[in-house]
Amino acid sequence: MWSRFGLTCSRLNEFQAQTHLTSEPKLALHSRPVFRPKPEINLNLEAAVELFEWVRLTLLPGKKKERDRGSGAPMLKQYWVAFFVVVLWGFGFRAIDASAGDADPHYRACLQQCEETGCVAQRCFPHCNFSSGGVSIDGPWFLQEPLYLQWKQWDCQSDCRYYCMVDREKEREAAGYGPVKYHGKWPFKRVYGIQEPASVAFSALNLAMHFHGWVSLIILLFYKLPLRRDKKAYYDYAGLWHIYGFLSLNSWFWSAVFHSRDVDLTEKLDYSAAVALLGYSLILAILRSFDVRDDAVRVMVAAPLLAFITTHILYLNFYKLDYGWNMKVCVVMAVAQLLIWAVWAGVTRHPSRWKLWLVVVGGGLAMLLEIYDFPPYEGFLDAHAVWHATTIPLTYIWWSFIRDDAEFLTSNQVKKLAKKAK
Repeated sequence: MWSRFGLTCSRLNEFQAQTHLTSEPKLALHSRPVFRPKPEINLNLEAAVELFEWVRLTLLPGKKKERDRGSGAPMLKQYWVAFFVVVLWGFGFRAIDASAGDADPHYRACLQQCEETGCVAQRCFPHCNFSSGGVSIDGPWFLQEPLYLQWKQWDCQSDCRYYCMVDREKEREAAGYGPVKYHGKWPFKRVYGIQEPASVAFSALNLAMHFHGWVSLIILLFYKLPLRRDKKAYYDYAGLWHIYGFLSLNSWFWSAVFHSRDVDLTEKLDYSAAVALLGYSLILAILRSFDVRDDAVRVMVAAPLLAFITTHILYLNFYKLDYGWNMKVCVVMAVAQLLIWAVWAGVTRHPSRWKLWLVVVGGGLAMLLEIYDFPPYEGFLDAHAVWHATTIPLTYIWWSFIRDDAEFLTSNQVKKLAKKAK
C-alpha cells in the first residue's frame, strides 16, 4: 500500500535544486543552467523526537486526568497525530534542502572542461567528440560502447557529470570532507552501468515478494478454500486484490528500471506507476476498512479518486512534472491510508489485526528514513535504498494479512450459508 511512497517523493532535492537557477552562462556542450543551492539543513533524530514530544504535549494536550492516568485511546491518538506531524515537518524541511556539490567551483570547472574536450583527467568519452555540425565524428557513440552498456545510452553530459563527481569526491575524501549531493542526488557508484545498484536490487526483491504474495493468494482462493457453485471465490475482495497485485508488480518493475537509468522516460513511467499504486491502495483501504461490498457503492467511492489520480498522472506526463505538487499528493495519500488502516486495526476484532498493526507501524517508522537522509555507504547504500529494504519483510507480512483476511471472511460466509441451509 504505502511501500512506493518514498519513490514518488525521491526527486524532491532535484526539484528544489531546479528552483534556484542563476544567470551564469551555459556550458559548451549539452549544458543546462548552473544551480545555486541554499545551504543544506541537517535533520537529526534528536530534533524529530523533541518536536514529537512538543506536539504531543503542547498542541494535543487532551484532558489533564487522561494524561495523568495514561488513558489508552486519547493517548494513542496523541501519539499518532504527533508522529504524522513530525513526518510532514520532515518533508517540509527537505523541500528547502538543496545540493551543494553542483555549486562547487572545482566540479563546475571540471564539467565545463569535459563538455569542451570530452575528457575528465585521462578518461575520454567518444560520444563527446562532435563535429561543428553536432554530428558524432566516429558515428553513433552508443555503438562504440561495450554491449552490456549500449542499452543505457549515456550521453556526453551524464558521463561528464558522473566522472567529475567521482573525481571531486575523491579529492574531498582525501581532504577529510564527507560526501555532498550533486543535482539533488547523492554520489553513487555505477555497477555495469547501473546508477543505483542497491535500490535496483531491493526494488527487484520487492517485486519478487509481491509476485510471491499474489500467487500465494490465488492458490489459497482457488485451490485451498471452498468455492461457490460458479467456481468463484467467496472472498468479496478477491478481484480488488488481484488488481492491487498487478499494480504492485508494475510499480516495482519501473522502480528498478528508473534506478538503473534515470532519464525522462523512465522517471515518468516510475512516477506514474507509483502514483497509480498509491491511489489505488487508498481506494482499497477505504473499501476494506468500511466493508463496502455493494458494487454500486464501490463505484461511487472509487470514481472521484480514480478521476483525480488519472488527472494527476496525465498532468505529470503531458503538462508539467512538478515534484513539489507530486510530493504533496503522495504525502496526503500515504498518510491517509496509514491512518485509515490504523483506525480500523484499533476497532476491528479481526484475528490477524496484529499483522496489520505491524505493517502500519513499520511503514510509518520506515517513512522516517526519507527524513533522516544519509549519504550512500561505500557509494551504494543510502537512506532511500534502506527504505526499499525495509519494505521487503513488511510486504511479506502484508500479503500474509491479506491471505488471513481471505480465510476469515470465507469462513464467515460458509458458516452463514450453512446456518441458512438448516
